[in-house]
Amino acid sequence: MDNLIQKINEAVAYIQSKYKSETPVGIVLGSGLGNFANEIKAEVEIPYGDIPNFPESTVEGHSGKLIFGELSGKKVVAMAGRFHFYEGYDMHEVVFPIRVMKFLGVKTLLLSNAAGGVNENFQVGDLMIITDHISQLTVNPLMGKNEKLLGPRFPDMSEPYKKGLIAKARDIAAAKNIRVKEGVYVAVTGPTFETRAEYKMIDLLGGDAVGMSTVPETIVAIHMGISVFAMSVITDMYERDEAKVTTHEEVLAAAKAAEPNFTYIFKELTAQL
Repeated sequence: MDNLIQKINEAVAYIQSKYKSETPVGIVLGSGLGNFANEIKAEVEIPYGDIPNFPESTVEGHSGKLIFGELSGKKVVAMAGRFHFYEGYDMHEVVFPIRVMKFLGVKTLLLSNAAGGVNENFQVGDLMIITDHISQLTVNPLMGKNEKLLGPRFPDMSEPYKKGLIAKARDIAAAKNIRVKEGVYVAVTGPTFETRAEYKMIDLLGGDAVGMSTVPETIVAIHMGISVFAMSVITDMYERDEAKVTTHEEVLAAAKAAEPNFTYIFKELTAQL
């Protein structure tokens, strides 16, 4: 993206003309998890189309606005709808909102997604705390010229998901008897769901779940020094013994069913930040 810093500054200036408070917590809501936005005591909502240089979400289940307000006593900014590489945006556009969040004061980023389950011990409706990821099956958002103002040329990725945040989420879930899994998320470009051969490959690589988002956002957040926590809702499963057709409608329905437990964990985790 040409003139990246200028474009970030233009977006930030517009947003700050509407909402002046710093927001230390950023949240990105994945497919079918948009109702979580109702938990935020919204003070300002800004449609993506109003923000200079912002893309616009084109996917069902992603409403397309920034929500500023309070959650669990903390100032937050939430993306109700994210952007995906498969929508035709380049990867710099996909992660542009995360860049903007940094300049709005975000220090901790909470990411969510709907994902396909690969681990045979998972089932539809499970929540999976992401402990690590595999990014080689999608495009790295740091390709191209590095802006030193944003972060280093070669950022360390040995701990993309903050261990301290993972431990807190684990304790929150246990205290409420919410069953959570933990595992490795494999990012792919989409928009096709995976073939059976691709699922087998992901399994062999050590992936527990697969999806079309989250990892580019994580990489850019780490590049800028933002701490990241991410959780997947397992919305469909790789069936080893039979062919199974997966639809986006099924994904949205499974995410909606898991939303109460997801909401509880995110709210309590925000309170502890």
